Amino acid sequence: MLQNKEKIQIETVRTNRFSMDYFKFGHGKKTFVIIPGVSVQSVMGSAELIAEAYKLFADEFTVYVFDRRKNLPETYSITEMAVDTAEAFQELGLNQINLFGTSQGGMIAMDIAISHPELVEKLVLGSTSAQVKDEEYQTVKKWIDLAKNKDAEGLYLAFGQDVFPPGVYEQSRQLLIDTAKTVTTEEMNQFVIIASGLAHFNVIHDLKKIKCPVLVIGDRDDHVLGGQASVIIADHLKKRPDNELYMYEGYGHAAYDTAPDYKERIYQFLV
Repeated sequence: MLQNKEKIQIETVRTNRFSMDYFKFGHGKKTFVIIPGVSVQSVMGSAELIAEAYKLFADEFTVYVFDRRKNLPETYSITEMAVDTAEAFQELGLNQINLFGTSQGGMIAMDIAISHPELVEKLVLGSTSAQVKDEEYQTVKKWIDLAKNKDAEGLYLAFGQDVFPPGVYEQSRQLLIDTAKTVTTEEMNQFVIIASGLAHFNVIHDLKKIKCPVLVIGDRDDHVLGGQASVIIADHLKKRPDNELYMYEGYGHAAYDTAPDYKERIYQFLV
């Protein structure tokens, strides 16, 4: 198991086109890669917390968590994010990847599994969508507008209210307010670019190209992308006995953080 005192080092993979931060933990022979969703501040600052949350995987897997690329272009689509992330995998020599993406990270993971089936052994998609329609983009657009107005507290509170169930939001409200005070202008600008990448994302007709087993996990009370989005993904995947769909109820968009047995479900699917 992961040692509590283990210090997680932030590393950087460099290609001919870009640099991308990541961290890793665990010592297993299998590779488990996590692509997180949109966040105002990089998840690299939460490396120890993430490693602790996923310590279940540390014996069986070496776990990698990837950020978005550095020096973002002015516009950055999901497909471009997927191209860069897959290139980072290849630069590090990663293959036979057990790939898990949440929200926007799930969209990136889908795109990679479609475009680079040779890299992905199993795929887990959490609280995500294969097609972001205009009505589903409205919540994200609200966040983007708050970020453009440099309203960090408003952004954090809106984000928390949208992704968490009411009880968790109320418990987290003061922490969200306090965290908002640490946000820089650069982070707000980066958030706008990354969140705007969700607009017009659509791989729904390419899902049949995914060749590996897939676990889709959603929540019927997802107020960001809608719980039905997970069901639609499962319906469009090529029918095979090792694909699975599991729907929670009452844990919200951030079920990957709020549902107590979420990580155990992923672990059982992967092993």
